Amino acid sequence: MKLKRSTLALALFSASACTSQATDLQDTRHQVLHQGHTYSVTSEGLYAAGQLVRRGEFEHLRSLALEDGGLVMAAMEGNTQFLHLWLAQGDNVDALWQGEISSRVVEDLCFYQSQENQQTTLFLLGGRGGAEQLLLRQDQQWLAQPLAIRDVNVPFDATACAVDQQRGTLFVAEADQAVWAYQAEPEVDEGRQLVAAKAPFGQLQNEIKGLEVLHNGALAVLEEEPPRLLMYTREEDGLQFRSVQTIAELEALTDVVELTPGQLLLTHEDGLATRTAQVPIATSVSAPPATPVNQVAATLQTTPSPRRGDAIDDPAVWVHPQQPAQSRILATDKRTGLYVYDMNGAVVQELAIGRLNNVDVRGNVAAATLRDDNSIQLFEISAEGEFSLGAKVRTDVDEIYGLCMGYDAQTEQTSVYINNKGGRIQHFVLTADGATFAREMTVPSQPEGCVVDDATQRLFVGEEDVAVWQFDARASATTQGQAVIHVADHAELVDDIEGLAYAVVDGEPLLFVSSQGNDSYIVFDGEAPWALRSHFRIRTNPAMGIDGASETDGIEVTTANLGPQFPQGALLVQDGRNRMPEAGQNVKVVPLEAILQTLNSHE
Repeated sequence: MKLKRSTLALALFSASACTSQATDLQDTRHQVLHQGHTYSVTSEGLYAAGQLVRRGEFEHLRSLALEDGGLVMAAMEGNTQFLHLWLAQGDNVDALWQGEISSRVVEDLCFYQSQENQQTTLFLLGGRGGAEQLLLRQDQQWLAQPLAIRDVNVPFDATACAVDQQRGTLFVAEADQAVWAYQAEPEVDEGRQLVAAKAPFGQLQNEIKGLEVLHNGALAVLEEEPPRLLMYTREEDGLQFRSVQTIAELEALTDVVELTPGQLLLTHEDGLATRTAQVPIATSVSAPPATPVNQVAATLQTTPSPRRGDAIDDPAVWVHPQQPAQSRILATDKRTGLYVYDMNGAVVQELAIGRLNNVDVRGNVAAATLRDDNSIQLFEISAEGEFSLGAKVRTDVDEIYGLCMGYDAQTEQTSVYINNKGGRIQHFVLTADGATFAREMTVPSQPEGCVVDDATQRLFVGEEDVAVWQFDARASATTQGQAVIHVADHAELVDDIEGLAYAVVDGEPLLFVSSQGNDSYIVFDGEAPWALRSHFRIRTNPAMGIDGASETDGIEVTTANLGPQFPQGALLVQDGRNRMPEAGQNVKVVPLEAILQTLNSHE
């Protein structure tokens, strides 16, 4: 039964409903209850079932219940800035890892377990600005040591953190000023949202020392001095402030942890957990269940762009006809021109000719859209893969944008298709000295990504917010198109539709789509009825130290042999957020066979 808002506010928390009382916790600083077992930290060390299992001056004991019934715990040893990780099963506690944290003085710790991406991570919150996210486990396999996979820009005077596991939200307290919400997934937008603010804009008054996400999604905010406990309940429109309670007869509190549903453990400023607070349980808006998404990893990445921000846009590949390992990866830089990489990802050429957007290859010719003057820039490719400037083709479109190429074996013609942000699509046919205009098509709103199936002469165009369109690719064909895949019909496909790529694998036509809105990729059947064959993400490759890919613009796929790393072909994607370390954008390359293994995951 859903309670009305006024009823919910009174039921969840009221000034008279919260009680704080003395306990027999004695020297306990932090405590965790899990499946009938008690784990605690005192001035001596870590205890399990009343037995000392590890000596040390530990702070910030944090825990996460695992899906297999175990419990992972983390604590900082304050005198040494050593991080300790333990895995508990019943009364048995095993050390996972310990090591010094030198990147920052840790103010707080908080775990995140991603059900969608099968990753367990730990946030280390620095008190002088900045936080980092460490990968601990992937696919139920613990890493030999934590791997830093993301830096998070948090306020300089951050004091506490907590994670809503169901919604993938990281909460960070900014001293006595605010509580902010960030996305907890590593390959996501880095923006933040305001949850709570200081008076007169909100209810905060004093420095925040503890945050805790309760089992029902509510957020407890603990102010240090005088001690106040503020409750924010989960409702349809997000977290809403409901009540505040002053904790009587205590000078200062520094931490809050939910022991059992509704029972909060409060830690005193001297490090002793001396009070518990009981808050009533109430109906709350539940989070939608997380659905695991197929995962693949890149095994190669290109040298990052030296320019930070939105730079690299669209990849392509030139296949060496005799020596696959001497093939070339291409990528446009929206500020300067074209990069050419070898099959180790190193830059072998940089053609600084202007603001290129999209690029494609047919045979020994490449073409790219040049935004400086709304033209098509052609490139000639030598037999050894060296690129040189070719003709420039003027167009009458404004805001030139996407581009793809096609080859018609019947007419022996190579075509270039361009589009602009207004929905115009123009078709040019290459000639000995450039290209000639053939025809014009349109889609209702902004397109960009496009790809041609040469064998069947079909042109696919992505109308970013709406659909994938199919046109006849032949120069003599009609200009009418048909929307064949709609964003509204697939929960997995979240606009913008960005890059498109096409391949025939074992006789099966496959259409690849970059689903930029949820940092993922989709494979559809390349013909009616356009069944969804796979939905996957590109995540961290811990063994090779390559981060995942997200906010992807252009993509490319090839079934050609690209050398010993990619004998069956590859998927190339632009990575909008290049991490490990944070750097300019680049291209990630995934073995095609890894993606083919995910096919039919939606049948």
